[in-house]
Amino acid sequence: MEKLQKFWDIVVHVWQEGYMGIDFGRIFTAIAIFLLFLVFRRVFSRVVLRYISRLSRRTKTEADDRLLRAVKNPVRFIPVLLGLFFAEEYLNLTGDMQAFADNVVRSLVIFVLFWTIFRAADQFSYMLFRLDKVLQNSALVGWIGKTVKIIVAVLGVATILELWGISVASLIAGLGLFGVAVALGAQDMFKNLIAGILIIAERRFNVGDWVKVDGVVEGTVENIGFRSTFIRQFDKAPVYVPNTKLADNAVTNFSAMTHRRIYWKIGVEYDSSVDQLRQVRDGIEKLIIGNPDFAQPEEVSTFVRIDSFNASSIDILLYCFTRTTNWGEWLSIKEKLALDIKDVVEGAGTHFAFPSQSIYVHSLPGHMDGPEVFNPPQEQKSTG
Repeated sequence: MEKLQKFWDIVVHVWQEGYMGIDFGRIFTAIAIFLLFLVFRRVFSRVVLRYISRLSRRTKTEADDRLLRAVKNPVRFIPVLLGLFFAEEYLNLTGDMQAFADNVVRSLVIFVLFWTIFRAADQFSYMLFRLDKVLQNSALVGWIGKTVKIIVAVLGVATILELWGISVASLIAGLGLFGVAVALGAQDMFKNLIAGILIIAERRFNVGDWVKVDGVVEGTVENIGFRSTFIRQFDKAPVYVPNTKLADNAVTNFSAMTHRRIYWKIGVEYDSSVDQLRQVRDGIEKLIIGNPDFAQPEEVSTFVRIDSFNASSIDILLYCFTRTTNWGEWLSIKEKLALDIKDVVEGAGTHFAFPSQSIYVHSLPGHMDGPEVFNPPQEQKSTG
């Protein structure tokens, strides 16, 4: 019995001494308090978010709805903060442990605050896109939104570091030499960054534009990044092009076209008479002039002319522009025009020419009325 009593005394002593002077009873109770708040977290977040959503439904603006989406996850983290705070208060820490625990709680509070601001900047980015009407450059607005988010994240990290006594200024100074080395090794990255800024400033193209860079890529711009631009080719293959390639090379922006051109040379047979040629020319011109699908001569250059005498055809030049720049609509208009031109040519009594060659034989040597008769040599018999 004495040994059991001694063992029990050891257990009581360990229980009372606990860890760093805190008995295990208080530690387990603090853990229970924290777990209770975790259990309460779901109910708390539901009640608060339901109340906020009820308030947002009373308004007609989209801003409060986006604010609700921004604070949704940070609000769910509040019970965790409360649990840590009340558990720390119950433990009644002293000295360095108290200072450490306070810094942990303060750091989490700062984290939640900047997390909320960061998400709000992300959710309210649509407000920045209203500047698109002023700046007329969605890529620049997108860069502004990304820059704001980066600044918020950097400020949040700097605030937490300062709370723990880490001087951000001295840290930056200490990393100066490392930064120089990184800068020397990242020259291409900075070149691409500057090139991206120039692309946006010059408004060469925007997201959604169809562009072509000779020898590099042709496709639709999906994103203009800090280092590279994401272009999807027409075969749906993604291409990441360094911004320097787009800044140093000629870029054709097909989406900036005001009209889309049709340039044909229509060849008819040499047997066509002058009246037939004029009838074909005038008929094609009537298909263009007054047609709402085509830009008129006062807007763009429009020509339907007898152009040249080709090797096997008399060519009629057709040079005009459609009002639409959409590729599918342009193809449809061009198809209808081709069918109508065929009707015009056949209606004039002539035909389209095709590549051909004619051989004229003036005379054959030795015979005027027929081909020369070939008499093979007879075999000579040898005598001996």
